[in-house]
Order: sequence, then C-alpha cells, then structure tokens
Amino acid sequence: MLGLRRAFAALLPLPRAGSPPAAAMSTLLISQERYAWLRELGLQEENPGVYNGRWGGRGQVVTTYCPANNEPIASVRQGNLEDYEETVKKAKEAWKVWADIPAPKRGEIVRQIGDALRQKIKVLGSLVSLEMGKIFVEGVGEVQEYVDVCDYAVGLSRMIGGPILPSERPGHALIEQWNPVGLVGVITAFNFPVAVYGWNSAIAMICGNACLWKGAPTTSLVSVAVTKIIAKVLEDNKLPGAICSLVCGGADIGTAMARDERMDLLSFTGSTKVGKQVALMVQERFGECMVTCLWFNFVLVFEDADLNLVIPSALFASVGTAGQRCTTARRLFLHESIHDEVVTKLAKAYAQVRIGDPWDPDTLYGPLHTKEAVKMFLDAVEQAKQQGGSVVCGGKVISRPGNYVEPTIVTGLPHNAPIVHTETFAPILYVLKFKEEEEVFAWNNEVKQGLSSSIFTKDLGRIFRWLGPKGSDCGIVNVNIPTSGAEIGGAFGGEKHTGGGRESGSDSWKLYMRRST
Repeated sequence: MLGLRRAFAALLPLPRAGSPPAAAMSTLLISQERYAWLRELGLQEENPGVYNGRWGGRGQVVTTYCPANNEPIASVRQGNLEDYEETVKKAKEAWKVWADIPAPKRGEIVRQIGDALRQKIKVLGSLVSLEMGKIFVEGVGEVQEYVDVCDYAVGLSRMIGGPILPSERPGHALIEQWNPVGLVGVITAFNFPVAVYGWNSAIAMICGNACLWKGAPTTSLVSVAVTKIIAKVLEDNKLPGAICSLVCGGADIGTAMARDERMDLLSFTGSTKVGKQVALMVQERFGECMVTCLWFNFVLVFEDADLNLVIPSALFASVGTAGQRCTTARRLFLHESIHDEVVTKLAKAYAQVRIGDPWDPDTLYGPLHTKEAVKMFLDAVEQAKQQGGSVVCGGKVISRPGNYVEPTIVTGLPHNAPIVHTETFAPILYVLKFKEEEEVFAWNNEVKQGLSSSIFTKDLGRIFRWLGPKGSDCGIVNVNIPTSGAEIGGAFGGEKHTGGGRESGSDSWKLYMRRST
C-alpha cells in the first residue's frame, strides 16, 4: 500500500487514448505468446472450477475477460449443486483430520502456504491485474497481504486460547476452552479476489477449520490459481485437499452455502442487497455469519489541516483501484474556508494521474471491472448533475479499449443529496462544504454504511473527539491518513449496513471458534 501511495505522489502525465478494437472470442489471451506466463499458474484454455481433493466441475463453462481490453482470457467450468454436495461432504471428512492436528502444526502448514505464495507473487499478482483490472503494483500487493496474514497466523497458532478464571467453588477450576467451529464458507467479491480469502482462510485454518471458497465468477481464474497453490502444499504434506475446497459458481452455489446447516460459519463480502439476503438465510437456520457489505467512506478536512498531506491522501483514497476499493473515499468534506483551494489543487492532481494498461509499471489508474460498472458510473454522474452537482473534472468514458472512465470530482451538492448517499463503486468523489465540527461529524454518521473514515486536523482535542463515542461510527477510523488501506494486524470490518463482521487481525480469530466455559 505504501508503494502505491508513493506512486500516486509521483503523478505522471496522461497518455494519449487509443480506439477500441473488438474482442475476438476465437482467440483466448492464454493462447497468445504474450500471456504464456499464465501457464506457470497451472492454467489452461478451460479450467476445472471445483476442488475437493481432486479437480472437476459439471456446471456451466464461464469465460472471464480482461477489463483493460474486454478480450477473453480463459474459461472455467463451474460447479453445480451435485459438485457442491460432494465437496461439502469431503470437506467435513477432511475437517476430522485437520482438527486433530495441533494448532502450531497447523500453523506450519499455513507458513508453507505463505512461502508458496511468495514464490508465485509476481505471476499471481499479474493475473489479478489481468482479470480484475487493478494496476500491477496493487495486484502484487494484494498477494502480499495473503502472505502477511499467513505470517501473522503462524504466530497466532501458538497463542490462541482462553483464560483460567477464579472459581467461587472450593476445589474447582473454571476455564475457557476454544474449539474450531468446523466448516467455514468464504464468499468473496471481485475487487480483492485474493486478499479477502487469505484473511479468512489463514486464520480459519490455524483455528482448526476446513474452508470452502466461492469466489466472484468474474475472477474465477484467480480462485483456481490460488487454490492450486494451496492444494500442492496440502498434497505435499499428505493432507486431504478438501481442507481448502473450491466451488466456482453463481448464485445457486452461494444460496446453497447460506442455507446449508453444515456450513458452521459463512463469511460474505459483496453488495448490501445480496449481503442482506445471505444474512437472513443464515439467520433463519440460526447459523453464524460474518457479512462485509457496501461501503461509503468519508474524508473530513478542517481548516488547520496540512494540505500537503490532504491532497495526495484524498487522491489515493478516491482513485486507487479506479474507485473500486472497499475503503475508497466517496465523500470529501472541506471546511468552507479552504474548500476552493483544495478543490483547485485536487483537480490539478487528478489531471496528472497516469491512465493505462494495468500491467504497465507506469500506470497509476486502470479500468473498471466490467461494462456494467461503466454504465453505473455514467448513470451516477448524470444523477449528480440532475441533483444540482457540478462536474469539476472527469465524468466521461475514455475513448480506448476496455472499461476506462475518467476519475471524477463533483461539487455543489448538499450533504443529504440522494446520489451522495448512493454507493456507485466507481471513481466519483463528492466534495462538500461544512462550517462546524458537530454538524460534519453528524453528516459522517448519517449514511447507512460505516466502514472507514478519515479526519485531517492538527487539533488534538478534535482528534480524540473524533475517536470517541460521539465521533466517527465507522469500524476503521483514521487520523491524517487516507481511508483506503488497512493493516492485517487489526480487525477489518465496519458497522451498520456494512455488516458488523471483523476479519484478519486483533481478536477476529474468536469468530472462527466456539467457546466452552
């Protein structure tokens, strides 16, 4: 993440745009010499999308496309409900073996998975860039997050446990015993197709759980490639491959996971609409669920802020990953005394962002993930105009192959404009004015989501009010740094409609275990 911030601070000029050629289904990218490196990950023209100790799949064949040119990369044969049923049974059997292995020994396996990912970090990062659309440095950085959380989990495997408590009865002991929940289902989104699974699986594994993964259909090749790396480690250690199972598929597989009582914990990352449906299905069976849904993040800049920090931070937070991070800044509230100055400087910084192919090391800003995302971007810009907003910069589709749009700044809207409260998941930053601390703290908290928020100020009293009970109600609260990015050692997640779940560090491991007193 720090490397990416430095890249944004370096700000290179825009390249000239090209004209879009038609994508030919007859020529998969994996068949071209330029993309021969994909085979280093064990990928081929058609790939089985189910793994439970052996590879298979009897469902629909789905082709994934490169967002930078909309050309087909390769295809994956998804799993059907029969594949899912078979995989759950094998995962449950594999858990019986895995749960009996001492936690530090489980940590050793996770360490080996981290080392295997290290060996493939650049080629796997390139695949993330090719299939998801984020720039190369971010693709590599995402794999690095999985590596880092593996390292974290190794240490954690020697530390998890409960206290011995004073008993009020003579001659008695009162202890907390923590045991694995069993089978953990992980449903991940397209924007972080490696890291989110890593946060869940590494911690779940050292806790003694088996995992069943359903990634986003549009990043199925990443799911297959990551699972191949994990599978080899398990096979080399003569462990059941179904400890880390994979079922690529659509809504039918996700629904089956949500309704399945054999799924002891379900972790879901995605839209609020789908997340609500998943949570209700899991709750209906009194199951355990961690939900991380749509995010609507906020940057608040007071008149005493250091603008040398504000401009690169706001830029990084709003246009990184083309506005498709879960922690992307959507609203930038500026004190009225500095509003015009900051908008002018930020617009100049936007104009210098280097747009290009995600795998070009000079590129700072790549495409949106799908054509549908481009349409949502255009619709949001039009709604902002209709509601009284002014487009300071951007607002258009870029005339070049792929799903490229201009990073956009909109001013002049009130804090409660409908579009300002609507998550578009695109690089649109709504810049708004405020006068007083109390009102802007309230405006931060008035949206339904609550993942990440940032304040820029030198006032220590204000900082502690921001961190306190009447300050930000988000799960991640920042001071003088951007909203985007998170450290694996802390618990990641948000409040309200963001879902309330926590993943990765701190005491998030407790969610993957059950407590006996």
